[in-house]
Amino acid sequence: MKKSFPNIRLRRLRNNSPIRNLVRENVLSSHDLIQPFFIIEGNNKTEKIKSMPGIHRLSIDLAIKEIKVLQKLGIQGVALFPCIQKKYKTDDGHEAFNDDGLMQRAIRSIKKAVKDIAIISDVALDPYTTHGQDGILSSNNKILNDETVDILVKQSLSHANCGVDIIAPSDMMDGRIKAIRKSLEKNKYVDTKILSYSAKYSSNYYGPFRDAVGSVKNLGKSNKDTYQMDFSNKKDAIREVEMDISEGADIIMIKPGLPYLDIVSKINDMFNVPIFIYQVSGEYAMIKTATKNNYLDEKKVVMETLVCMKRAGANAIITYYAKDALQWMK
Repeated sequence: MKKSFPNIRLRRLRNNSPIRNLVRENVLSSHDLIQPFFIIEGNNKTEKIKSMPGIHRLSIDLAIKEIKVLQKLGIQGVALFPCIQKKYKTDDGHEAFNDDGLMQRAIRSIKKAVKDIAIISDVALDPYTTHGQDGILSSNNKILNDETVDILVKQSLSHANCGVDIIAPSDMMDGRIKAIRKSLEKNKYVDTKILSYSAKYSSNYYGPFRDAVGSVKNLGKSNKDTYQMDFSNKKDAIREVEMDISEGADIIMIKPGLPYLDIVSKINDMFNVPIFIYQVSGEYAMIKTATKNNYLDEKKVVMETLVCMKRAGANAIITYYAKDALQWMK
């Protein structure tokens, strides 16, 4: 007797490439990727980052050249992070709002040299402090929230003065989005956008990044658990995002990337706001190590990972693989 079979066969929509292409739900494009840059002082200067093979610290002039290459590949935005010389680091990180500081000069120079590229500037104190924390410390080594916010406002205004497109507070201090937005409006920077690191977890994936910006030695054995989020929590992320949206954030960031796609998906379902995700340095280093040892196919794994981030709800992805991915897509 012939066995009956259901009328619905899900494999029908998978049986050849044209059909799979037609029904595909998520597609990665050059408009989805943002390349991070680590900026250093000097001219025609580059420094290898041992913990991040293939990624370098660049002087402003070399960063501009690289951004022009990326723009030809279709990239829409770059994220800037400064690596500050030791002599400029202080307990209160006041170099962060120096109008002639490294980040400020980088923003102005890139804006002048490269048209139609969105510049995202990191707003946080850890590259500027002698202790490597994102905030000002009290006499008993506690992070002073409100005093830190005052500095972050000054830092944000200094970046806005230079013409930055998007200010990205990554510090996780309470109330800083409201204070920054109020100050931007007061100073008529009404079109300066805020990308808030709303759900930034106290993750173990950040090591290579801290090496790249020169804060790992300053931080030492300390941690950031009192202001970055506990990686065990989901409800906390919802509260953070809700608060930042109400305070004036235009876009929210979830960081790290791949291990936190459940958070991306949850936030995407709950809030009508653009979501960026950061494929962080630890994720990059792990893929590089695995592919160097031929455990994985680098191109296939990277592209799969980036599409999965889109599938979870990310509008754009900050990734150290942006240039590679753009070249692969070409």
